[in-house]
Amino acid sequence: MAPPLTNVHVETTPKRIRVLFGGKYIVDTTNAKLVWLKPYYPTYFFEAANVPTDYLAAASRTSEYNLFDVVVGDTRAKDAAKLYLDGDLTGLVQLEFSAMHAWFEEDEQIFVHPKDPYKRVDVLQSSRHVRVEVNGVEVANTTKPRLLFETSLRVRTYIPKTDCKLELFVPSQLTTQCPYKGVANYYNVRLPTGDVAENIVWWYRTPQLECAEIKGFVAFYDEKVDVWVDGVRQARS
Repeated sequence: MAPPLTNVHVETTPKRIRVLFGGKYIVDTTNAKLVWLKPYYPTYFFEAANVPTDYLAAASRTSEYNLFDVVVGDTRAKDAAKLYLDGDLTGLVQLEFSAMHAWFEEDEQIFVHPKDPYKRVDVLQSSRHVRVEVNGVEVANTTKPRLLFETSLRVRTYIPKTDCKLELFVPSQLTTQCPYKGVANYYNVRLPTGDVAENIVWWYRTPQLECAEIKGFVAFYDEKVDVWVDGVRQARS
């Protein structure tokens, strides 16, 4: 079955999954479920028996699920556990990923959400001629792009910094995380007119191993800038 999965889909994973909260592993199981609630990525669910009730404090109830706070000592995550009472997810517990302190597949820590077993990411060296403009000002021009192909998503073009107008780049405070690529830092672009295009450029200082080839390269939000590839202007959508 290939993404996007349009209905709720449940699979058992053979991986050992551990969830750390408040200094304790509140889940340690080899019977976790991968559940697609959204089309493009899964999250982990657990059999109720694999989530000790010692760490759950009843919070509220609906016809579809019970909500619990997750509590370890003085550390509490409000409404961070959901026990489903109806449908395909009956008897399964979902822990809010971002509310937990760490997640592990076997002994490897994971971030943001589990990787989708039906998705792959490839980075390919290219010799296409790529130009990027922001409000009519050229900010990048390269014949050495690296193209990142990610299942079901648009192709992203990564450009060497030395082929960019770095004097126009201003570091931003924004960071984002991707389970496939790692932690991204952002730049604003300050044009000679004084206009600023915020957070339209990102890069990975230390990308994940499968995307190591984009280390130090920058990508632009193609939806917000003007891009030409081999002389042909690309649609923003």
